[in-house]
Amino acid sequence: MRALALLLAVCATAAQACPGRDAPCEIDGGTYRIVLPEGAAPAPAVVFLHGFGGSGAGVLRQTGMVSSLTARGWAVIAPDGRPRQGRNGLRWSFDGAEGRTADAFLRAVAADAAARHGVDAGRMVLAGFSNGAFMVTYLACRDPEAFAAYAPLSGGFWEPQPERCAGPVRLLQTHGWRDPTVPLEGRPLGGGRRVQGDIFAGLQLWRETNGCQWDDPEGYATTGQFMRRRWDCGAGSALEMALFPGGHGVPDGWADLMLDWFEALPD
Repeated sequence: MRALALLLAVCATAAQACPGRDAPCEIDGGTYRIVLPEGAAPAPAVVFLHGFGGSGAGVLRQTGMVSSLTARGWAVIAPDGRPRQGRNGLRWSFDGAEGRTADAFLRAVAADAAARHGVDAGRMVLAGFSNGAFMVTYLACRDPEAFAAYAPLSGGFWEPQPERCAGPVRLLQTHGWRDPTVPLEGRPLGGGRRVQGDIFAGLQLWRETNGCQWDDPEGYATTGQFMRRRWDCGAGSALEMALFPGGHGVPDGWADLMLDWFEALPD
């Protein structure tokens, strides 16, 4: 009994030292913030990666998205990227150039949130916007089993994109039809020194990774402003694309669309 009481006291102290919303939780390699839903634990969670120049605190200020997720019983975890040299804000470096392995850091965030806050480590979706979406895409390619599913929003691969990925994924790709910052067809940056990849070429790689026999979708649907197409391929995989008519931003209704998609997947 004394051992149990000591364990509970240690856990309570750890949670108190990591409130999550008003102050970041610190782990080796970085920080994150978290908002928990009301109700019994363990709650599923969306780990949402901010865009270029953003922060975890900025993600939590997107109250519409956060409220939509927590209202459905999901926690929201918002990790912080690394500082941009000589500039304000944070960024994600999917190639490891930021001095830490971002993949390992995000896995550590998930494990820490499960241990400290009681979220369900087996039901975590890694999502992200823009620069965060690129990070999501590369982690999904390198380590598809790190999270239960992936949901990049307004981002994909850079050129040259990988020739292959490690294994089948469950992934929802969402993109704005009129996005000028990350166009569907990609664009050069820095005078051509770096080139954003074509989102449709990325989908081709995902179809190959998931073992799709044909390129044409198995299903089409329209949900609100989202035009959707779905590929049903190899066991344990799921692939869907959702286009919306807007530009570079998190569209209204995305949170519910993503949760509906994930919750409908087979266990």
